[in-house]
Amino acid sequence: MGRDRARLVTALERGEREGGSVEFKERFSRDVHLADGRMESLAAQLRHRVLSGDGEAEYVLGVTDDGGVAGVSPETFSETMDVLSLLAEEAGAHIEDVQTWGTEDGDGGIVGVATIRDGAALSTDDDHIIVGTAGHVDHGKSTLVGSLVTGDPDDGDGSTRGFLDVQPHEVERGLSADLSYGVYGFDGDGPMRVRNPDRKDERAAVVENADRVVSFVDTVGHEPWLSTTIRGLVGQKLDYGLLTVAADDGPTKTTREHAGVLLATELPTIVAITKTDLVDEERVTEVEREVERLLRQTGRTPLPVARHGVDAAVEEVGENVVPIVRTSAVTTEGLEVLDEMFERLPKTTAASGAFRMYVDRTYNVTGVGAVASGTVKSGTVEAGDELLLGPFPSGEFRRVEVRSIEMHYHRVDRAQAGRIVGIALKGVREEDVERGMVLLPSDADPTPVREFEAEVMVLNHPTRIDAGYEPVVHLETIGEAAKFDPSGGQLLPGDTGETSVRFKFRPYLVEEGQRFVFREGSSKGVGTVTSVSD
Repeated sequence: MGRDRARLVTALERGEREGGSVEFKERFSRDVHLADGRMESLAAQLRHRVLSGDGEAEYVLGVTDDGGVAGVSPETFSETMDVLSLLAEEAGAHIEDVQTWGTEDGDGGIVGVATIRDGAALSTDDDHIIVGTAGHVDHGKSTLVGSLVTGDPDDGDGSTRGFLDVQPHEVERGLSADLSYGVYGFDGDGPMRVRNPDRKDERAAVVENADRVVSFVDTVGHEPWLSTTIRGLVGQKLDYGLLTVAADDGPTKTTREHAGVLLATELPTIVAITKTDLVDEERVTEVEREVERLLRQTGRTPLPVARHGVDAAVEEVGENVVPIVRTSAVTTEGLEVLDEMFERLPKTTAASGAFRMYVDRTYNVTGVGAVASGTVKSGTVEAGDELLLGPFPSGEFRRVEVRSIEMHYHRVDRAQAGRIVGIALKGVREEDVERGMVLLPSDADPTPVREFEAEVMVLNHPTRIDAGYEPVVHLETIGEAAKFDPSGGQLLPGDTGETSVRFKFRPYLVEEGQRFVFREGSSKGVGTVTSVSD
């Protein structure tokens, strides 16, 4: 067995013994192990194992009673995990972590080790805000988030941003090319940092133990990936935006575009002037004034926190007031100010209404199956819920079941609006789940549409928008080419007017009141759905 199988080897060597915390099981079956009183006896056995391990037990799955590696099919392993989750819940415990391996003979079988912890799965009724970052490439977004999350100063070469760069080419070049995520929290003693963000258990511990959790959606600063940035700012249920402006560079074209998206979507925003360690006080003041002018041009009131204080920033941040904080990830200037603000800022998104989550990413997890991730827009979802997923290209919705829910690698029994979660789904293949789909309650009656009416504002366009104009529309996590037909025949830069919008390729779930961004080349604008057509 290879090095990466060390945990499996250790569990097998410890063995299944009376009074121990390790249990060997080849498989669990709903029909067999949940019937005729067996659930109660198996839950009691699980409880015994947990107590024997001082609150933690390991179930080695896909092995025989004597520890022989048998392996089971992915479908059988999924059912085994479903049953084990129910047994843990019955025993007042929860599944903390699962690791899986293929059998060495390569026959497609799976063997796994599940860690069971005492106590019910985390309840997510905590105070949790989501912050979306934006700003020009190399203006220090990821580095600033990395220093906030870890509490460590940067080495001046982007050391603290490393864990947010999720693709090999991103790490190599030091540029983010997709959305990435960070988390830290607060308890009665102050900030709860993640010492090693690469460790899933450390992120999970913050989610489990913090009185307030702050999740960051770190977007992309490079112009070619502007659509990804828009997806991060429009497609997530954000409470606040954090726009970074480097003190050595000042506001750029990309800064203005990102600020335009943040402010046009009416997201309460904070500006962090970064890299103050690289320039003198005069330059920092000059850049701060440039930022103030930019904000006033969009009808916002800048509020430099150094002059007005954190109390004023927390009380007044919103649609019209934008706090400005001077920061350096190297000297840690301003990080305490941001800490205090993130600890005190009120949650801005509502949790009312029926459950809804637009799919942002999909994964296939061995032994679990399809996982859809995104931000819960409204309502709550629990493990075991039946949901509708769609629309598929044909316009249909399919019934699926929630196998399990994870939030920053911590398994939870339920999640509510404003949480970034991964939901394991039963009843659909991962390759059939697409970004822009939505998860809804099973009794919903959704009507997907190809066309809707909207009021739009043209932020930038070289000439004019005529009938037949085809930008990409970013609505929730949808990113789709669409055809415009302005009611007055055309729209000029700076105009606000009515237009019909028709998706070019397929239908989506669109509802009145939803806001969106559209772009095509250097042309950009924002809009609000005013009515939908079947």
